[in-house]
Amino acid sequence: MAKFLKLIKNNKGATAIEYGLIAALIAVAAIAAMGNIGNSLGSTFNNVSNELN
Repeated sequence: MAKFLKLIKNNKGATAIEYGLIAALIAVAAIAAMGNIGNSLGSTFNNVSNELN
């Protein structure tokens, strides 16, 4: 029973999981933002190319 109570009180694993989830959320947000910037930049280059022709 003491070992079980010791496992319940151990929060190190939970903290690592929380940090992992936060890192994953930041990565997803960064990927989405970079995708939108890429599309916008591609559109800008297409407009410049059309004006040069």
